[in-house]
Amino acid sequence: MQAKCFLFDLDGTLIDSLPASERVWTQWAHEHNVLVNDVLNYIHGRQAVESLRHFMQGCTENEVQLALLDLERRECNETHDIAEIDGAINFLNELNRHKTPWAIVTSGTPKLARARHQAAKLPMPSLFITAEHIKNSKPHPEAYLLAANTLGFKPEECIVVEDALAGIQSGVAAGCQVIAVNHKYKNDTSVKLHITSYHQIALNFLENDMITVSLK
Repeated sequence: MQAKCFLFDLDGTLIDSLPASERVWTQWAHEHNVLVNDVLNYIHGRQAVESLRHFMQGCTENEVQLALLDLERRECNETHDIAEIDGAINFLNELNRHKTPWAIVTSGTPKLARARHQAAKLPMPSLFITAEHIKNSKPHPEAYLLAANTLGFKPEECIVVEDALAGIQSGVAAGCQVIAVNHKYKNDTSVKLHITSYHQIALNFLENDMITVSLK
């Protein structure tokens, strides 16, 4: 693979927030008499407000927004066990050392995304896109197209790094190359590389700002 820019999802891709997220959503499901498995199978890679609208059909938009604020408050307080995906911080620091642009592109709300980013002690990206910046949730390509355009790159010059199917579909639809982290669909031909750790990725920085990317 060759690229000039990296676009990373956050949850499940750079950080392991799954236990924290699932604790909060499981509690929410019990409180609203919704099957827990239905909730947990739906939420990953999607904006929280979209998930709430899906499970709160018949409620007013005001009720949905109030639920979103409450959910955000709970998740922001549930960060004690959030940590980097193996090798993520070293990988990002390596990009920074070579002045390679990279962005975080998440479906999370601004407050929650920054709380989790801080909890995992990740370096700051060149660009931080959250739910407030986009109208259409992943798998729509809007988020990754916005990130590429804002950083000044064509989609094909960007590598999207994702874990959830919705995010992978978003990256592919945007025209980017995709690396999958802990992706359960190993035979997904739309994914260029499958990894479980960032230590598996070899980077070669070329003089024209191009980077070659391969497995070690």
